[in-house]
Amino acid sequence: MSENNTDNNNEQKTITKLVVIASDWVLPTDAAMKIYESETEVTVKETCFGLMINGPADAVNRAVEEIVSMDRNHIFVKERGFSPGDERRCRAVRGGGPRPGYYFLREEVNMLPTIGKALDDYENGSPLKETNKPKKLKASRLKDIIESNVEE
Repeated sequence: MSENNTDNNNEQKTITKLVVIASDWVLPTDAAMKIYESETEVTVKETCFGLMINGPADAVNRAVEEIVSMDRNHIFVKERGFSPGDERRCRAVRGGGPRPGYYFLREEVNMLPTIGKALDDYENGSPLKETNKPKKLKASRLKDIIESNVEE
């Protein structure tokens, strides 16, 4: 077996994770500093929503665990299919503008404070609130509504 094959077998898979910070007291800079202080061998990129962490899977997962422990109900993680700077996603290569998927991510980020609050309430044992579910609309009633709007 050649030395190159041995090296390839020992290499870890490289992954990238997005860390979205929806915390009132943890900033992306705080999270990045925690990684820098731990001297974990990963690449960290600060973004408008948090961090992008790239490196060997074990190191990235360790770094993510450290960050999430700072405010576990308000720091969210999702795997990213592309490493930072990948030409298929990089705005500099594509000529600027938002990257594909940015608008969806922005909508997801807007929901996270509500999800974080719900997780806090759940952990604190807050009772669930009863909600009034709207009654189902009968097909005949829907037909009447449509027809009344068409006649106008």
